[in-house]
Amino acid sequence: MGETEQRPTAGSRLGAQENAGISTLEHGQKPPMTPPGKLVSIKIQMLDDTQETFDVPQRAPGKVLHDAVCNHLNLVEGDYFGLEFPDHKKMMVWLDLLKPVMKQIRRPKHVVVKFVVKFFPPDHAQLQEELTRYLFALQVKQDLAQGRLTCNDTSTALLISHIVQSEIGDFDETIDREHLAKNKYIPQQEALEDKIMEFHRNHMGQTPAESDFQLLEIARRLEMYGIRLHPAKDREGTKINLAVANTGILVFQGHTKINAFNWAKVRKLSFKRKRFLIKLRPDVNSSFQDTLEFLMASRDFCKSFWKICVEHHAFFRLFEEPKPKPKPVLFSRGSSFRFSGRTQKQVLDYVKEGGHKKVQFERKHSKIHSIRSLTAQPSEQHSEVPKQSSSFAFGDDNDAAVVQSCRQGKELKASTEDTGQRRSPSLKKSPKESRKVDGAVVSTVEEEEEATKDRMQNRPQSQQPSTAGSLTGSPHLSELSINSQGGPSVANMSLSPNLSPDAKQSSPLISPLLNDPSCIRTDDEEEVKRKRFPTEKAYFIAKEVATTERTYLKDLEVITSWFQSAVSKEDCMPEILKNLIFSNFEPLHKFHTGFLKEIEQRLALWEGRSNAHIKGDYQRIGDVMLKNIQSMKQLTVHLWKHNEVLMELENGIKNSRKLETFCRDFELQKVCYLPLNTFLLRPLHRLMHYKQIMERLCKHYPPNHIDFRDSRAALAEISEMVAQLHGNMIKMENFQKLHELKKDLIGIDNLVIPGREFIRLGSLSKLSGKGLQQRMFFLFNDILLYTSRGLTASNQFKVHGHLPLYGMTIEESEEEWGVAHCLTLRGQHQSIIVAASTRAEMNKWTEDIQMAIDLAEKSSGPAPELLASSPPDNKSPDETPVDQESEDDLSASRTSLERQSPHRGNTTVHVCWHRNTSVSMIDFSIAVENQLSGNLLRKFKNSNGWQKLWVVFTNFCMFFYKSHQDNHPLASLPLLGYSLTIPSESENIHKDYVFKLHFKSHVYYFRAESEYTFERWMEVIRSATSSASRTRALSHKESHAY
Repeated sequence: MGETEQRPTAGSRLGAQENAGISTLEHGQKPPMTPPGKLVSIKIQMLDDTQETFDVPQRAPGKVLHDAVCNHLNLVEGDYFGLEFPDHKKMMVWLDLLKPVMKQIRRPKHVVVKFVVKFFPPDHAQLQEELTRYLFALQVKQDLAQGRLTCNDTSTALLISHIVQSEIGDFDETIDREHLAKNKYIPQQEALEDKIMEFHRNHMGQTPAESDFQLLEIARRLEMYGIRLHPAKDREGTKINLAVANTGILVFQGHTKINAFNWAKVRKLSFKRKRFLIKLRPDVNSSFQDTLEFLMASRDFCKSFWKICVEHHAFFRLFEEPKPKPKPVLFSRGSSFRFSGRTQKQVLDYVKEGGHKKVQFERKHSKIHSIRSLTAQPSEQHSEVPKQSSSFAFGDDNDAAVVQSCRQGKELKASTEDTGQRRSPSLKKSPKESRKVDGAVVSTVEEEEEATKDRMQNRPQSQQPSTAGSLTGSPHLSELSINSQGGPSVANMSLSPNLSPDAKQSSPLISPLLNDPSCIRTDDEEEVKRKRFPTEKAYFIAKEVATTERTYLKDLEVITSWFQSAVSKEDCMPEILKNLIFSNFEPLHKFHTGFLKEIEQRLALWEGRSNAHIKGDYQRIGDVMLKNIQSMKQLTVHLWKHNEVLMELENGIKNSRKLETFCRDFELQKVCYLPLNTFLLRPLHRLMHYKQIMERLCKHYPPNHIDFRDSRAALAEISEMVAQLHGNMIKMENFQKLHELKKDLIGIDNLVIPGREFIRLGSLSKLSGKGLQQRMFFLFNDILLYTSRGLTASNQFKVHGHLPLYGMTIEESEEEWGVAHCLTLRGQHQSIIVAASTRAEMNKWTEDIQMAIDLAEKSSGPAPELLASSPPDNKSPDETPVDQESEDDLSASRTSLERQSPHRGNTTVHVCWHRNTSVSMIDFSIAVENQLSGNLLRKFKNSNGWQKLWVVFTNFCMFFYKSHQDNHPLASLPLLGYSLTIPSESENIHKDYVFKLHFKSHVYYFRAESEYTFERWMEVIRSATSSASRTRALSHKESHAY
């Protein structure tokens, strides 16, 4: 393509590595052929007002030039951008990617092509890369200066204040006045300078990346955002302006929008000479004619606008690039123009799959020292703002991924170069992307895999440890690098304000803790160790009792040790509540400490670590289980109290802001890897595990076995306890789930009310005037909520609307709307159209919604108290899903972040959002049954050795520890959406008891110690990776009745 690498380029100016171009093509897709021939130089004006020259072959199509610019900038999401230039009639047109460049730009020496934003998405949170958002912010800045983005003075001042914050940092009156005097962002700027500085004062501590986000958050709500006006006349000859946006075709009179035609209403677009024609779908409620006609200045103007409309429709509405029509044999009729490139959905999927490596870049206009992100602690106000738009990203993303912090740059790079260190691109992340609490990190396995790859690639060049404090950004779910209850991940060491870039503290993902070669066990060692231990199934069943008991005891310690210690230091909990909680959990902890010691002693004897095994008296476990289960019955009085404990704690949190803050902060600690109220349910869940283990043991033993009688008696005792507590446990699980969901939702106050039951949550696409938009749906027994997730500090889901189930009907409507897996939900007052990701997902939703409707119909009718708790913004399907604010209200938008609740990015809700799937309450109940702990050997796809880890599987997630004695997990892997298989011959594993987990490009191998443990891991993981239908789940539930 070009020879731009030979001289200083925009890529090098933005801090990109040489030859680090990133293709905008899909995996396996080849770039367009570059025809040989003479090269011509094309001048490109970038969004930062610099000019670059690209040399392309004369016969090269426009896509070659477009890709060259994107590769040059290391721009992954280049499909949002286009190249525009003045044609021979001085009319600005877009470069056609399929036609040769020289047939479009006739005199390249005299033409400057502009690289600008072409497609403006409805929500900037859909932009996955920080670089993309930076370029969008530059476009907004340019549109303001050119008068294209018009708004009132308040909004203008607020927009400029964020631009100033990104360029010079925190407010300083002298510096501000000097900067505004030298830089004119709008004409007649002087009148707004005081207001600009007043707003700028409120942005203290805001990073350039945060400023970009806030700028786009404000801009996207303005009527003229992303709008280019095209003069026209209507049938009456009235002068109007036409424009096209992601929603459809807009009609303006001056700068005021007077009409809009959503894509869903448009049947056909065409032009005939100077006439632009819009054919609408028939609508009995509409006063418009079937075909609308507008007159434009010339045929060229008309055709140009028609092309832009075709491209916008294809980019935002289609799932994939339209295929070319076959050429006619004799005569051609009409234009052969078609959209070329990836659609927005393909771009989002590509970034979610992690088919790229993120690179640092430097902002041309920013004067903020990049070293600040390492040397200064994050400000309290903005410490919870994510640095990347999510996922879209567990960056498995994504799942949406989070981009590098803009505050890393020149000084850091110079420092590492001076010390001879070579930093992997995946480690160039701001410490703020890995949240710091008490100095530990809970990362995702996807991140760990990327770190391993980079270490293997950079080992020859890097002899010294990498600079600490930064974790790799997962290309698939990076914003979920946190503990599973939604607390932020915590760094393995605290970053003190005095930490220099040269500090050689090791990151948890590159330290001996997880990746020391000494931790990798050789196959010979493993075989020798395996032969020393018993091989019978009963031994491994007994060993499962011990391994899961260790985890259960650690979970009890979260309450009896960690939580109690934290409570004693803070005067936030009433004495009555303290006594209620700890008086009912301490006896359980004391008892199970002794129980675990007995089990471990029995296993030691069974394994032959004493002479007692010669008599054969100790190769059994039923007697130990019977003795302790009988003793456990005396603790039933405490188990009955757990319902009261859970309810009183939630009531205390509801009535005391101080207690609410305390519990929220405790959930952010490294030991609290699940929601706090989940630990309160652990004792009841454990009874069910004992029952299942004893069932397996009794099934294994023949009736004449020495251990059969004790095992059967223990099973009878534990079954009686479980049956007594069954009803209590079902109520507690629903109560706990409602309170957990309450933390993930904003816009509804009374989610937890008597009689409400949770049924299913998951991601669906909602069809609106803006096309298919991802929404999170929550189904209860009385109502269906739909929400969206913005890139906010809290990562919560905002409720946009609701449908009462009473009187609702559901029907498949794929043919009517032309959307796969589509359903129409018709309520008494409104209807919505939704689409699932797969046929299986659609069937699950159909089944559960229909069941909920039937239950609502059988009830006495819609209960007013239930509907009163629903959000007030019950919208019609045609309303836009964004907040409707006046421009004057924008000055207060999203600037007071310190009041937002903490980041909750790894809850089941967020994983479903990123993986585009759903789970039901039955799935949660099955997940409670399928919990497991033990040692596994783990291997990445591209690594050589196996690494031994202690693994805990619970809540659809695998948590990884160095050993069972650790108090907190080192990494986690949410399994919703993953596939569970056995490695094929071609994968060259050649080991026994190996299973494989894979999701898109992420592949992990795990190796168990025996056939029994292998089957158990397969069984429990399959429950999370492949959610059963309601019918199958119910039968499963009944077979494991309490």
